[in-house]
Amino acid sequence: MKKRWIITGAAGHLGTALLHCLAQGEDEVRAFVLAGEKPFCAPNIHVYTGDVTQPQTLQPLFDGAQECETYVLHAAGMVSIATGCRAQLERINVGGTQNIIDCCRRTGARMVYISSVHALPEKKNGADTTEINAFSPDAVVGDYAKTKAIATQRVLDATRDGLDAVVVHPSGILGPYDSGRNHVVQMLSMYLHGRLPVGVRGGYDFVDVRDVAQGCIAAALHGRCGECYLLTGRYISVREMLDLSREVLGGRRIPCLPAAPLKALAPLFERFAKLTKTRPLFTRYALYTLGTNSHFSHDKATRELGFTPRNIRDTIADTLAWLRRQPVSQ
Repeated sequence: MKKRWIITGAAGHLGTALLHCLAQGEDEVRAFVLAGEKPFCAPNIHVYTGDVTQPQTLQPLFDGAQECETYVLHAAGMVSIATGCRAQLERINVGGTQNIIDCCRRTGARMVYISSVHALPEKKNGADTTEINAFSPDAVVGDYAKTKAIATQRVLDATRDGLDAVVVHPSGILGPYDSGRNHVVQMLSMYLHGRLPVGVRGGYDFVDVRDVAQGCIAAALHGRCGECYLLTGRYISVREMLDLSREVLGGRRIPCLPAAPLKALAPLFERFAKLTKTRPLFTRYALYTLGTNSHFSHDKATRELGFTPRNIRDTIADTLAWLRRQPVSQ
């Protein structure tokens, strides 16, 4: 049977990587974007404009879904490390996901919900985090994490009521194709253009966006309904990330400050960003995250989906090469 792929959030970092992957085949691909966004294009990609929070705009996207083998990769969502965004996060991450659940139920499409490792409670004493089957906003920290936990549980609840769905949990995404929304890519861009004064001590688990895209497609084709899969890479500190960038680019070594003094200044950074209509790099939530236990196991995804993340050194080199080809203003 003919395959059709529906990608929400298709102009985002992961959405663009998904389009690059699916453009190599012959399946029909429907890219769903907000008005004014311009996704990656190829002969088999058809662009639909709308908003996941507005159910009426989803109808054309799902037309004919019952007539073919339809896979929905729900990548649309709001990622925010700032404070004061709870209502908007809930509207997009929870309400938007519920609308996609409803459409998939109605049409029989298979859904891959792209959650986040932030939806999982942090393990203590450096233990590896693995997949769980129940999610609660009370078990995680930060508005973004809470909304992803709520949405993930809604997807799993719906699978018990007939929805054919799989959940994937990427860690920190890094790699080419970013249009300026990824905070870590923002940091690398600032370093590339000599605008990064300092780094911060700490780190997180990062994974290549292209590997996550392949993992999402594998989850759609081979993942078990109602199951979750971690799509993660390895822990890398900000210091190591900047040192690897320096190896690729040359340039000066950036000092990395302890998180404590930056945490004290974080509210000032956020207020300044609002006044200047820019995006702060160091927020309270970002600094908190860099100090958490980010040891994750992707053994289940490797075993069942064939997920094999590439060397993070190659990811950083490719990200910088991509950034070099973009306008300096990005």
